[in-house]
Amino acid sequence: MHRRSVPRLRTLQTRSYAVSAPSRPPLSGLTAAARSRAEKISSEWQGTSATGGNTKNFIGGEFVESKASDWIDVVDPASQTLLTRVPETTGTEFDQAVSAASEAFKTWSRSTVLTRQRFVMELQHLLRKHEDAIASSIVLEQGKTYPDAKGDLLRGLQVVETCTGIPTALLGNHIEVTKDMDTSNRRLPLGVCASIAPFNFPAMIPLWSIPMAVATGNTLIVKPSERDPGAAMIIAELCQRAGLPPGVVNVVHGTVPTVNRICDDPLIKAISFVGGDRAGKHIYERGRKTGKRVQANLGAKNHAVVMPDANKNQALNSLLGAAFGAAGQRCMAISVAILVGNAREWLPELAERAKKLKVGQGFDKDADFGPVISPAAKSRIEGLIASAEEQGGKIVLDGRGHQVSGLPDGNWVGPTIIEATTDMRCYQEEIFGPALVVLTAETLDEALAIINSNRYGNGTAIFTQSGATARKFEVEVEVGQVGINVPIPVPLPMFSWSGNKASFLGDIPFYGSGGIDFYTQNKTTTALWKAEDAIGNKASVDMPTHH
Repeated sequence: MHRRSVPRLRTLQTRSYAVSAPSRPPLSGLTAAARSRAEKISSEWQGTSATGGNTKNFIGGEFVESKASDWIDVVDPASQTLLTRVPETTGTEFDQAVSAASEAFKTWSRSTVLTRQRFVMELQHLLRKHEDAIASSIVLEQGKTYPDAKGDLLRGLQVVETCTGIPTALLGNHIEVTKDMDTSNRRLPLGVCASIAPFNFPAMIPLWSIPMAVATGNTLIVKPSERDPGAAMIIAELCQRAGLPPGVVNVVHGTVPTVNRICDDPLIKAISFVGGDRAGKHIYERGRKTGKRVQANLGAKNHAVVMPDANKNQALNSLLGAAFGAAGQRCMAISVAILVGNAREWLPELAERAKKLKVGQGFDKDADFGPVISPAAKSRIEGLIASAEEQGGKIVLDGRGHQVSGLPDGNWVGPTIIEATTDMRCYQEEIFGPALVVLTAETLDEALAIINSNRYGNGTAIFTQSGATARKFEVEVEVGQVGINVPIPVPLPMFSWSGNKASFLGDIPFYGSGGIDFYTQNKTTTALWKAEDAIGNKASVDMPTHH
């Protein structure tokens, strides 16, 4: 989930920016299907627009028009059509959001766990009921295909569903430590927390935080990506419809100034971030200086090892889906394939299959993946592809200059496969686009050495029919999330996210039991109720030894 949230490399500044859409009548650049969805979203949801209006802040239970002087254009990446404008939230508006969250915490933190469970259950119901609206917003603003956009929501929804078991997750411990003395512990909320979400999963990542933070008794400030805020605004309205009290969840917008306010505000106790390396390091270091808990998921370079004994059809199809799905804009995308031994002979067939993938607008039922998020992203991706040629690599399949009929202004990059070596830029840097780097190795040990030398540790996979080979790989690979014949091994939310090395900063991971730990603090109580005190015996002045 990376290189997708501000501040990014080019926006670690102290001012906001705007990307202006080409001058044309409103929505004229959208396809008929996209226009219909855009009009429906604008008419049915309070906080967002997909027809050129402004996106609002959500503060204290109300959708509020910002008084910002700086606004960011949100455009359809398939056509550059203006959909909405996002405010660079003012300092006053940000303070109002934090104040609303702080005030709401006084009562929400003391609500019963069953009250919070009922909210999560109702939110789960409403998310399912309105999945079309959320998915449509993602297609319009982010560019994913409609089925992939629904998957974005559904993976977040799984966290919501897991949080319906919050009473069990918050069970404490109790033991009689000595005669008449008991020690117990319970989990208490931290206070006001913040979630900074990326562009590539505009529903899933807010839903990693909202149910976890709220079910454990915290209040939350959500800052969506300024590139695609619509899904978060719809989710905020569903929180309101589900009966969440005003101020428990608030949404503010913006770029670096808003991020820095989150890092610096003393009332905010924890920050959950998913995004790129530079932004994540900045947030982690700045947030830690003010004593906050920070969990930050950063960049990735995920390798898949294909052994000669692998099921060929499954392995090749898995590589295609994991490398090119969502136009490669996933932090768990397979961006490097290591073909071991005779598996290198499969490269021509891999390229032939990739060539058949269709790039198109997200509501096109035949599209396999859509555009990348912005013209800048397209330029960066194509630059990294070009660098491979310059450094002696071979472009087996070239997606540069790809065109989609009827949508000449889209940020299109076709499926790309590059034969490279580990010293090339295309391998060293996270491309974050529909480009698969292919390396070769003679042995499993050589493949393991390549992966373990890489600074990132988000995910990896191996394709083999040998249990012994899979076992060796699982034990020896230095990556946090391992797939065996599974290309994107993201754990379901009864487990916790386990990316490691340079892919994660912080001590406590996302969702699962780790998420409960992140959003709570332990309190232990040791109580002595002497039986003899009940009958009035004299006090003891001896030093207590707990024996």
